[in-house]
Amino acid sequence: MAGIPLPYGFGPMSTNEPRTDEQLVEGAQTGDRAALERLLERHERRVYRFGLKMCRDPEAAKDVLQETLIAAARTVKDFRGASSPSTWLYAIARSFCIKQRRRSKFAPEREESLDAEVTGREVRGIADPGRAPDEALSGKQVEGALEQAIAELEPMYREVLLLRDVEGLSAAEVAEAVGASVEAVKSRLHRARMAVREKVAPLLSTEPLAPIADACPEVVSLFSRHLEGEISAPVCEQMERHLATCLRCTERCATLQKTLASCARTPLPEVPAPVQVEVRRALRQFLQQAT
Repeated sequence: MAGIPLPYGFGPMSTNEPRTDEQLVEGAQTGDRAALERLLERHERRVYRFGLKMCRDPEAAKDVLQETLIAAARTVKDFRGASSPSTWLYAIARSFCIKQRRRSKFAPEREESLDAEVTGREVRGIADPGRAPDEALSGKQVEGALEQAIAELEPMYREVLLLRDVEGLSAAEVAEAVGASVEAVKSRLHRARMAVREKVAPLLSTEPLAPIADACPEVVSLFSRHLEGEISAPVCEQMERHLATCLRCTERCATLQKTLASCARTPLPEVPAPVQVEVRRALRQFLQQAT
């Protein structure tokens, strides 16, 4: 590997089998910079995606990524394993997202710029060449509507939906990352899911929806709670009996399932090369000063 610049300016990488996040943290805590490099590199794109979707601004996302990696490098020796390394990193990233939001409190939002620079690129990046043109167009419309619907959520709802349904953390891990109770996280999550589904549902329904009856329960909320293991067996059975006879509610649950599936397929963006260079230079400088 002679002559090939290593990321972040660390030493040679080990040729051992891939290590878990926990093993990398343990190595980093003993001064193994290669382990620290691998840990940060492994989560770099996810932190960047979270920053993009929370801050809605590429420049702010770059700052969140840079500050998160430096903070992680600075505090890794203090990490005691009370949460997973990924939850720890998201908690750090979230704190910097909040700082970015405070800094831009009175600044106009630049969502149009982000949609042009990020959303369009992500949509093009996951286009399926095997799909027919009309299917590809439909997919792009759903992805665009989902992106916009998530962006329109208030930050307290957006962050839990991103962490739970996009990043794949458990409700308990989300609670750890945002500093709230599991019950509060689930409450925010259900509201966020219903709001996003409402915006995306018209693009997901394959048939005209039948009118909703006054007697229909709040099946979308119940179904979301069911996914989190919150409803009892009798309530679940009651909901299933209703769905067996109500086309409208069956479709509502189906569109929620499709919405959450779309969240889980949210593309993981590449960190732009100029951002990588700037972030890694800043991290390298920090590590040189710290030694």
